Amino acid sequence: MFSKGASSGRRVLFLVAASLLLLAIDSFTPWLQPARKWVAEATVPLYWITNIPARLSEFGDESVVSRQQLEEENEQLRTELLILNGRMQRTTEVVAENVRLRNLLNATEMLKDQVLVAELIGVSPDPTRHTILINRGEENGVYVGQALLDADGLMGQVVEVHRSSSKVLLVTDTAHALPVQTLRNGDRSIAEGSGDYNQLSLRYVPPTMDIVVGDRLVSSGLGGRFPVGYPVGEVTEVQTVAGEPYLSVKLKPSARIGRSRHLLLLFSEVETLGDGEIGRD
Repeated sequence: MFSKGASSGRRVLFLVAASLLLLAIDSFTPWLQPARKWVAEATVPLYWITNIPARLSEFGDESVVSRQQLEEENEQLRTELLILNGRMQRTTEVVAENVRLRNLLNATEMLKDQVLVAELIGVSPDPTRHTILINRGEENGVYVGQALLDADGLMGQVVEVHRSSSKVLLVTDTAHALPVQTLRNGDRSIAEGSGDYNQLSLRYVPPTMDIVVGDRLVSSGLGGRFPVGYPVGEVTEVQTVAGEPYLSVKLKPSARIGRSRHLLLLFSEVETLGDGEIGRD
């Protein structure tokens, strides 16, 4: 046993002496530099392998996002886009009719529109009635007659208001009529629902009226319910009906009546400049 212990001690002393010798050679001579470079290159794959867990963790932190966070971001972006589209709907009408509106209004009134995002929560089960239910009501300031639009055009108007929800009559319902004007020339008419989500018609259009396929119609502001200048539809058909004194004019609604879910309630106020009086449209 004593012999084995002495032998182990000698080996330790030998290793220590060899180590000291190698350190001295490495410090004072360039003899071991090639070997040191080879060892460094040989250990690179080992460093890369041992670093894999850390790399995976960093990748997961940067790339993996929770479903809830994605849904929240998508909802926020959808809401912002809806509001921006609603704000921009009057741009075409303003540009095309700028001079005419200045002459008519004489710069005495300015329309101020504010919007409230709403969501469709129900559709009428009666196929003959085009009504929907939205998730805004009295507690949100909603009122009967208030205009509702989606990102592309007018959808309808509020006909019933409850505490936290409201019923809306769509422009395509057969009981709905809306004063409109042709964007191209300002001619006025009445757009009424046909009972089809994809079609409106114009009432009492004389044969002498200048209207053609492709004309875009916007709300005229007459009637006191809808503000002026919001898209209503585009003419898809103009026909003369034998024995009838009026033309048959069909429109495709600007709004996606049967598809839109996220909507805008429009709060319209007319401010008279100079006296500070404000009245709800």
